[in-house]
Amino acid sequence: MQRVAIVDPTESTRESLRTLLLGVDFVWLEAECARYEYFFEVIQASMPDLAIVALDADKNKALQMIGQLSVEHPKLPILTISHDHQALLQSLQKGAKYFLTHPVGLEDMLAALRRALGEHGGTGGDISQGSLTRQTGASSMIAVLGSRGGVGTTTLAVNLAATLAADPTHAAALIDLDLALGDADIALEVNGFENISIADLARNIERLDMNFLRRAMAKHEASGLAILRHPLEIAEGGAIHEHHVERILNLLKISYTHLVLDLSKSLLPTDLMALRMADMILLVGQLELSSLRNVVRLLHCLGTEDTLADKVRVVINRQGADSVEEGISLKKAEEVVGKPIFWQVPNDTKAVIGARVAGHPLVKFAPKSRVQQSIYGLAQALYGKPVSAPSEGRGSKSGWFFGKR
Repeated sequence: MQRVAIVDPTESTRESLRTLLLGVDFVWLEAECARYEYFFEVIQASMPDLAIVALDADKNKALQMIGQLSVEHPKLPILTISHDHQALLQSLQKGAKYFLTHPVGLEDMLAALRRALGEHGGTGGDISQGSLTRQTGASSMIAVLGSRGGVGTTTLAVNLAATLAADPTHAAALIDLDLALGDADIALEVNGFENISIADLARNIERLDMNFLRRAMAKHEASGLAILRHPLEIAEGGAIHEHHVERILNLLKISYTHLVLDLSKSLLPTDLMALRMADMILLVGQLELSSLRNVVRLLHCLGTEDTLADKVRVVINRQGADSVEEGISLKKAEEVVGKPIFWQVPNDTKAVIGARVAGHPLVKFAPKSRVQQSIYGLAQALYGKPVSAPSEGRGSKSGWFFGKR
């Protein structure tokens, strides 16, 4: 963990900076100071790995302090923040090494922290190259949207997420955004909820940090999958807004390589935010008329936003099930929806129901079943490479995959 000290005499911007840093799980806010003249003593006492100086409260005092600091602690990296480009240039001349211009976003801060702490080193060990890939927001996000209830959206989301999590090189999380009637937590036997849900995160959004977020994530130990569950009470869902979802997902991107979002069927503002943030949208349907009709309607709706239309992939679930097919061929389905079918998941009722009753994902309950083989293939198609599943224990590197590597 890398230790950071900040100085900003302006309370409002200091609070914003504090909140931003609390969203980064590889740094620790060691000290903060409200007076430039006292910051030198703060540094002497705390000896942080990085000093962050906001210049705008009093540029001259700040620059003087930076000059003194760079002489007394030449190995301490200094990051300056200001609206004033001239002030930033002067701070570099005084000894600062890095700078950011207001307003500072999370991605900008992450990039600056990576440069400063990566180039100068630090006392902690959490800034390895492997973790930095996640810290800089390079995780992937898949939204799973159903064409109606009962098509197996949650089953697919849960098992795709668990398949990704079972790969020892991944850190995967499932986020249940069906705020009223979500049941992703029922599909898996998990521990560690501490009665915290996405509703609790939304209520504390201004104070939300990575420690609180981790407490909210339940863990399915066998697969390694983390889960953020839906609100405990239906009424709580109405208090969750799209900006809550945006903030929570951005924080999760810092710690997880793969996020799978199980959406509601209502296209609420929270769903739309998730769809906009996702890298890929899996639109789940079945080979029956009502489902395909809704696939067409959803494609038309999502098509009104160019950024959404290009991300949609249609997945047919329970392919081959007599109970859902109505003489509709795959070719006919593609003609109806006007888009190629990206993937077909076969019907395998025995394996799916057995896994759900056992409280385990298919990757653990029935790894060689037809349906799990197909989900492996779906993961490979999404990422362009095989996703390995350890044969014994998640930490094992000896995985197997149904296709050629």
